[in-house]
Amino acid sequence: MPSIAAFDADLPLASAPIDPSWITGGKPEARNRVLSRSTDGSSWTMLWDCTPGSFRWRYSFDETIHFLEGSVTITGNDGVARHFGPGGMVFFPAGSVADWRVHAHIKKLAFCHVPAPRALRVPLKAWRRLAAWVGAKRNRLNNRPLRLPGPTLKIAPDHRS
Repeated sequence: MPSIAAFDADLPLASAPIDPSWITGGKPEARNRVLSRSTDGSSWTMLWDCTPGSFRWRYSFDETIHFLEGSVTITGNDGVARHFGPGGMVFFPAGSVADWRVHAHIKKLAFCHVPAPRALRVPLKAWRRLAAWVGAKRNRLNNRPLRLPGPTLKIAPDHRS
């Protein structure tokens, strides 16, 4: 049976340079650390931080972010600039592009997922529903009351008036 994993947000991070062609201002330096991966490798959780600067990020996978520290303004494809700080959250679907302007050292917890190819989405959805159904059936069977050997107690009905 798999065990749970716990992490500290202050773990050491490794250098993860931003593609130089994406940098639009300053000298932002990024670092990261993968904390966990799904068993099928399609999802992972990571810590990431970056020093002040500006860059245009191109998302090749879905990414949900929870900001832990710092200050950043992100402008999405819609042209709307949004400010984020500690506690802020944002989702970037695969294929999106966003302009980041990091004002103060930023740290985020990111949940990343590579979406299945379009041709596999319907069969994958069916597989997940089947797996959930089988799991629910198994849980119902496993959660039946425990029957111990020996006499069964019968409780008389309550005849209060």
